[in-house]
Amino acid sequence: MPSSRPPRMRDSAPASGTNPLRQLRVSDLRGVARLATQATTGISRVTEGVHQSVRGTLGLPGGSQPGRTGGLTGLVYQSIRGVTQLVDAGLQAGLARLEPFFSASTPGTEVLWEREAVIAALSGVMGDRLQQDNNPLCTHMGWYQQGLPLDVRALSAAGTATGKLLVLVHGLCMNDLQWQHGGHDHGTHLARALGYTPVYLRYNTGLHVSTNGAELSALLDSLVASWPVPVTELAVLAHSMGGLVVRSACHHAAAQTAGARGWLPRLRQVVFLGTPHHGAPLERAGSWVDVLLGSTPFSRPFARLAQLRSAGITDLRYGHVLDADWRGRDRFRTRPDQRTPVPLPDGVACYAVAATLAARRNPVAERLVGDGLVPLHSALGIHDDAERGLGFAKDRQVVFYRLGHLALLGDAGVARQLEQWMRAPT
Repeated sequence: MPSSRPPRMRDSAPASGTNPLRQLRVSDLRGVARLATQATTGISRVTEGVHQSVRGTLGLPGGSQPGRTGGLTGLVYQSIRGVTQLVDAGLQAGLARLEPFFSASTPGTEVLWEREAVIAALSGVMGDRLQQDNNPLCTHMGWYQQGLPLDVRALSAAGTATGKLLVLVHGLCMNDLQWQHGGHDHGTHLARALGYTPVYLRYNTGLHVSTNGAELSALLDSLVASWPVPVTELAVLAHSMGGLVVRSACHHAAAQTAGARGWLPRLRQVVFLGTPHHGAPLERAGSWVDVLLGSTPFSRPFARLAQLRSAGITDLRYGHVLDADWRGRDRFRTRPDQRTPVPLPDGVACYAVAATLAARRNPVAERLVGDGLVPLHSALGIHDDAERGLGFAKDRQVVFYRLGHLALLGDAGVARQLEQWMRAPT
């Protein structure tokens, strides 16, 4: 398939001699400085916890809180954290003064792929903390086209918007730019083949899936209402975690009294690419790391490091899509699957694309390996408990062999299958 990469986008490293500061914004520097000082504070707490564990074995008293040392030792650790906070305040003030010496902004027609990829990865790992701290690196949900914020007025003036709207929702630690894979973009391909107008969602993948789902539902209402022409057909293509966010948005919209007048009645098709409907084993392994680290007094302080992973990541343990799946519970505590079953949206043609690295059907590979991140049964919505199974129709599911999780985004066979499904009347 020919490359659909738009002009003015750069997806390679800066050329030799390019000013590296051109990739940066002052807000980026302030955000990184804040992360550095928070990391220093966190490491000091881990170190103090280990120190107190050793003191405890000697019968020496601790501080006023668990994991804290007392006396002169405690004062030293408090001083480290105090000085760190002062350094942070100084850095923030100093960088604010330097702002005039940096380029005010990136030209409006240029997208810096490297910067956006780093921020997307950071958001996936600790995006919830970035939001809590109001860090400038925090990603906010919005619509994009060709890596730039969607301009509905420009679409209207150009007359390029069609009544067939295709929304693409990316996965964990990714962004809207990364639908470009191996010179191919499913959104651009479906636009050329079937006349869709693709719109790409960018969001903070470190937040709870249900939080993103509620916000996506509200944004879809606004998008449909402001679209330059009447929306006759709405389709969604979601990759990985994005599929959970879409299911959450559908559930949220269906529960609203205004649902009959919103975006959900216009939704005709949803295609899930490698979505962990029933979770992913890597996050379950992460929960066991918490247990192992917490098993001895000396390793217990290091459990703080394992618990840095975001709310979005821990939602992938079983595939949470509702607030009730996590609210009021310790998300780092190992517990059985207690999700409320959420079926596929009524009246919508739903399709599942799954992949496996194996060359043929293999029960072990299907359950443990899958596409490298998501087991085959999870991607197909199959569960040992029939009540939790999603029940994709046989002609609305497909398995690709010798294919990895990210390769789903650029595979020619997957593109042909999408076109075949979405061309058929629903």
